Amino acid sequence: MPTRIVFVRHAQSVRPQFGVPDSDERPLRADGLVAAQELVPRLVEFAPAVVLSSPQLRAVQTVAPAADALGLPVITWPELREWESGLIPSADWVPLVAHSWANPGFAHGSGESLDTFTVRVRKALARIAAEYPDATVLVGSHGTFVSRALIAAGHHADFDSLGAMPMPAIYEITSSRAADA
Repeated sequence: MPTRIVFVRHAQSVRPQFGVPDSDERPLRADGLVAAQELVPRLVEFAPAVVLSSPQLRAVQTVAPAADALGLPVITWPELREWESGLIPSADWVPLVAHSWANPGFAHGSGESLDTFTVRVRKALARIAAEYPDATVLVGSHGTFVSRALIAAGHHADFDSLGAMPMPAIYEITSSRAADA
């Protein structure tokens, strides 16, 4: 039986400041904290064996209420963090990200290209499958990470679907070591 991975895109977070590098400590907004609490019944129904998360606070805060209800810790993995785009939040952020989606081999400055990021995502999926075979794993995550995980699992995702993805959102994929090797 393959590993079932339930991704939770984080709820509404405080917006990053223009001209300032994004912070890993950027939290959920008040309505995001409420939304995370409202997710608990749905997430508990998946009966995960473990709760993993990106180390970025907004992702942890989104899955922490469900982890608490399940009596599980939230375990952070650095490879689950959001795309390191190399971009600083700005008014022209959307067209720059769209350019990356249209040219996934392109990297902004010292950032990851989407192709490089997708390799990291695939490795993270393989690690989850290897460490939690035949289990359900809940993962606190981010929009671009979830989109690239869907692509890695053979599903369609593009810039438009990323823009339409709600906050929070739940996506389920299956992964196995044999399929992802």
